[in-house]
Amino acid sequence: MAVQPVLIAGAWRASENPVAFFTAVNPASKTPLPEQYPVSGAEDVALAIQAGQEAAAALHPTPTAALAHFLNCLAENIEARADSLIETAHRETALPAEPRLRSIELPRTTNQLRQAAAAVRDGSWRRATIDTGSNIRAIYAPLGGPVVVFGPNNFPFAFNSAAGGDFAAAIAAGNPVIAKANPGHPGTTRLLAEAAFAAVRASGLPPAMVQMIYHTPPELGLQLVSDKRIGGTAFTGSRAAGLALKAAADKAGKPIYLEMSSVNPLFILPGAIRERGAEIASELYASCTLAAGQFCTKPGLVILQQDENSDGFIAAVQAHFTQNVPGTLLNQAGPTSIAQAITTLQEHGAEIVTGGRELNEARFAFANTLLQVTGDHFLAHPHELQTEAFGPVSLLVTATDGKQMAEIATHLDGSLTGTIYAHSQGADDNGYAQIEPLLRHKVGRLLNDKMPTGVAVVPAMNHGGPFPATGHPGFTAVGIPPALLRFAALHCYDNVRQHRLPPELRDKNPNRHMWRLIDGNWTQGDV
Repeated sequence: MAVQPVLIAGAWRASENPVAFFTAVNPASKTPLPEQYPVSGAEDVALAIQAGQEAAAALHPTPTAALAHFLNCLAENIEARADSLIETAHRETALPAEPRLRSIELPRTTNQLRQAAAAVRDGSWRRATIDTGSNIRAIYAPLGGPVVVFGPNNFPFAFNSAAGGDFAAAIAAGNPVIAKANPGHPGTTRLLAEAAFAAVRASGLPPAMVQMIYHTPPELGLQLVSDKRIGGTAFTGSRAAGLALKAAADKAGKPIYLEMSSVNPLFILPGAIRERGAEIASELYASCTLAAGQFCTKPGLVILQQDENSDGFIAAVQAHFTQNVPGTLLNQAGPTSIAQAITTLQEHGAEIVTGGRELNEARFAFANTLLQVTGDHFLAHPHELQTEAFGPVSLLVTATDGKQMAEIATHLDGSLTGTIYAHSQGADDNGYAQIEPLLRHKVGRLLNDKMPTGVAVVPAMNHGGPFPATGHPGFTAVGIPPALLRFAALHCYDNVRQHRLPPELRDKNPNRHMWRLIDGNWTQGDV
């Protein structure tokens, strides 16, 4: 069985002294796929870091137009390879080829690459600031070293380390990328890295602008993010792995941006249940089980008030969870981790309404699972009852009244999203006014009368939130241009002569489109 090469220092090459090998597994059949991949050792990591640092230095005189050309070229290359990408991703993840991969996720991926290219051409994201009185000027600029991107397993295209949102943002900000593939879809990442490397050559960028390794031992991952030549890191994955990487990066003073666990609390006020409970029950089921519940924005915690309508609503939700066939999980670890999370919830008062077991099938699957706990139990164990179950699982919390619903909101951990369903004619306005100010500071994105599992790639999107959803509440992983700021440093120039300044900070606006803050006024004009 041939071992797949890694992309390091501007060439596809055999891994240097790999420490192990692995294969991906088809989740729909539990069968290993034929391709073999190396687990890179210290030699690969050292060479990638050095090549990435040299690429960052070589980028300094490169026109930003080359970055925009690269991003557009990569989008075109992905579209040209769509059939092989979709086939490979489907085999490695069991996500449906249509509509999920072909009609939803692949277009999202190419769209965000093109948005990043447009942001590069415009330049306004760099927030050029000029104070003529002091002759001090500042602009956001590259970090001066490669950015390491760790991709998750649940979005093989849109969050892929070699083509996804973090990758696009890091490149658009002017940084080389070292892509760490997710071992769940290494073949998909290899194909995307091939498309990216072809775009590198077509754009005239440094050959090591994009590098890719498949896997490393944990200790080498910690060394990678903490190396002094690294510019920064983006990570999407489990809380345990994210916090270990963050500790290593923080100790070395290196920026790292994390997306970790999130239960995405959803409050359903009494008037909403009374008005349209059956409709909300259907929406809740669909959101909780979308992609087998493996969305980071899945509503895993649902808070409602116990009253004459709540039992009927819970029964309607239970019927949806019980009657519908669960989706296929991404890997063999899924059922085990879900079962462990459910055990934690049960140990702290939650009771299973339906589901709660791994399915004995020829695929990786777990029964659609609904649990229930009282508001009193939740307030006694708020931390444990916010344990994330990454699968088709949700916990219903029944509060005694509106006051207890608000108290529950004060004990929530940070999440990516928070939602409030309310009566359309204002019957829940008082309840909304109680809960919203408390929930607002617990989440990155607040929704009203809408499930949170859709994430639009628009400039106003915040795919971030307070800890433990992320490592910093001030940044987003989705939404261009704001996502670019994670991978930029603020460069200040004091009394530097015009011809020595970056073009964006000279008196003349370099493209007539870039917005600059000149003496306190945003303008596209010259000084």
